[in-house]
Amino acid sequence: MSRLTIYIMIYLSSVFVASISQIILKKSAGVTYKSWIYEYLNIRVITAYGLFFVSTLLTMYALKVVPLTLSTLLEGSGYIFVLVLGYFILHEKMTKGKWIGSAFIICGILVYTLF
Repeated sequence: MSRLTIYIMIYLSSVFVASISQIILKKSAGVTYKSWIYEYLNIRVITAYGLFFVSTLLTMYALKVVPLTLSTLLEGSGYIFVLVLGYFILHEKMTKGKWIGSAFIICGILVYTLF
């Protein structure tokens, strides 16, 4: 496995971690809290922002090798991750528009990486 491939996997891991964080924040937003301070100082929100921090560190580490032109495409995979996680964790509906949008994202990533 090449060095670039390893760093691409690290970058995709960071995007996946950020997607998990977004799902946690969305679950936290659906909860009613007794005070506004608890909306920000609860285990879900703190965990989600901690995951964002880890994601940022992984991204910075991966960008040592991954070209910026490729990183913007890899970042688009986050939309796919959030869509899939939302379906399985939040039980959101998969509409026709979401399928089409996901297909465009995947095709764009594939076209760029193949050419």
